[in-house]
Amino acid sequence: MEKASYQATGRRKSSVARVRMVPGTGKFEVNGRNFVEYIPSAAIRLDVLQPLNLTTTGDQYDIYVNVCGGGISGQAGAIRLGISRALLLVNPDYRSTLKKAGLLTRDPRSIERKKYGLHKARRAPQFSKR
Repeated sequence: MEKASYQATGRRKSSVARVRMVPGTGKFEVNGRNFVEYIPSAAIRLDVLQPLNLTTTGDQYDIYVNVCGGGISGQAGAIRLGISRALLLVNPDYRSTLKKAGLLTRDPRSIERKKYGLHKARRAPQFSKR
């Protein structure tokens, strides 16, 4: 008999994370690598693990993540949203806890487009008197 598998998608900036949770011992893999190895910053790791800590399910599931696009911070945000959504599939009673912590809302902020005549979205060329 196959174990139950819960799949969810998380997005942040230009990053997309596909999260698969399987009942297990707490193994955490990101793109085939160990979680601690993939995300070296302890602060960002705490941010990613927040939904698991709030619901006290950190050691009950093996988590396999495939993430692409963006940088480390955007990927971490995408993984966090994916884990939160997968936890909802596991137990809908977690909704109030996760919602209060703001973990179910997709962060709409992304890079502003570049405008013509400027160096970046708002950065104007350096002023020269002559």
